[in-house]
Amino acid sequence: MNSEAARDPGPEAREAETVATETEDRADPARRRWPRLLGALLTVALLATGGALFAEGRQLRDTPATANLALTDAEATTRVTGDVSSALSRIFSYGPGATATTRAAAKEVLAGKALQQYAALFGQVERQSADQKLTLTTEVVRAGVTRLTDDSAHLLVFLDQVYERRDRTPTTASAQLTVTAELRGGRWWIVEIGST
Repeated sequence: MNSEAARDPGPEAREAETVATETEDRADPARRRWPRLLGALLTVALLATGGALFAEGRQLRDTPATANLALTDAEATTRVTGDVSSALSRIFSYGPGATATTRAAAKEVLAGKALQQYAALFGQVERQSADQKLTLTTEVVRAGVTRLTDDSAHLLVFLDQVYERRDRTPTTASAQLTVTAELRGGRWWIVEIGST
């Protein structure tokens, strides 16, 4: 009996052991929930941080400077500069017997407001050219693209123009123009011309 009594801790000890086991069982699911909860919180925090960094990186890439193809696409810039320079040389060069050719060239390279402005101005030029036997030769000295997108361009153009009248020495003048061009049907059309 003594050995049984030694093995049997008694009712108080059994009750304490039962309470400890129940407390441990109740605490065990709570202990298992914390790592899961902590893992979920870390995942949400990493996703939020990743999203914020992605948005910030996108803002850095999508600045107005990177959207301006004049700064990033040399081939497109060269093409629009060449097309516009060639067009300006053609429409601002004429002779007393060749104004019809110049007028036809304008219809091939001008559109919109630029064509309307040119038509109004060129009527006066034709009369003066015939009366004064005036010849105008225009050469683009420098053209720079200030803004270029997939379908529009803004340029600053410097011109040298030589005026020749009958029985007078030629006169040279410089001009500076702002030009807006649009890509239509694979060709650059000048849609607006302004002086600066």
